[in-house]
Amino acid sequence: MFALTKNPLTRRVLRPAAELVDRRVARHMKGLRPEIDALRKEVATLRGQRDSLALLVDGTARSGPRTPTPAQLDTLVEQVARVTGVPKAAARRNVVIAFRNVIALEMLAVGRLAGSTQNICGKLAATPLLAPPEHPEVLEIGTLYGLFSASLLRMLHRAGIEPRMTVVDPLVGSQLQPGTPEGADPTGTPVRMDVVRANLAFGGAPGVDARIVKGFSGDEDVRAQVSDREYGVIVVDGDHSAEGVLADLEWAEKIAAPGGVIVVDDYGDKRWQHVKTATDEHLARPGTRFEFLGAVSTSAFLRVRG
Repeated sequence: MFALTKNPLTRRVLRPAAELVDRRVARHMKGLRPEIDALRKEVATLRGQRDSLALLVDGTARSGPRTPTPAQLDTLVEQVARVTGVPKAAARRNVVIAFRNVIALEMLAVGRLAGSTQNICGKLAATPLLAPPEHPEVLEIGTLYGLFSASLLRMLHRAGIEPRMTVVDPLVGSQLQPGTPEGADPTGTPVRMDVVRANLAFGGAPGVDARIVKGFSGDEDVRAQVSDREYGVIVVDGDHSAEGVLADLEWAEKIAAPGGVIVVDDYGDKRWQHVKTATDEHLARPGTRFEFLGAVSTSAFLRVRG
């Protein structure tokens, strides 16, 4: 019942009206009860769907959650458009397709993709839009589980580019970086040849036929095997020390095809400050063949001058 004034006379006068209002409200609420029950069921269903979706994008077994905010997505699209020179609509389309590939492959594959969602999708979206040489040889220095290579092959193939893939990685069971502890991977999956082969198969025929050279990019025998051709796309994601990045870029100068695209991963990432320092140092050297195009998320894109 509605609260009434403390004055006894007023209470006696108003009580019948208050009781009438209470009865009408009760009848109205009773009529709304089916609708309220239906809304409660709908909310429960939506919560269940939300929880199921959260399992797909949860970061427990990844480098982090796969849920970029609208603002992060807009920033990524702007960066891809600026670096590649394409309209924002084309940049957004490639970013969306890259995101779908990332979610699909991480659900099906073994292991994970390393890095933030924005950085991974930025690399996957921008590289094909930079129009590397026709039928390029692709070199990835540092692959972890091979999932980025598989995703990149799919994005290149979608753009009408038929690549051939070479991967260099020590494949010693875990991800290695000088000066950092070898912690267990969140997936619990070992970094080894059979895992990389299984994941590369998601890249189609170029993934199945990919050449995997086991070892470090600074090893003489590794370089001898890999330097048998020129590469239209080179992804530098190996040793993140300043010395390691400089060595990989110096090697890339010798094996990159004219007009090729160089992707330097973790450029500008505060956790790996030596990557940017070394890349900027290399680009400042006279005689370099590389032209800095810009950064997307935490990856730098370079073009090989003719």
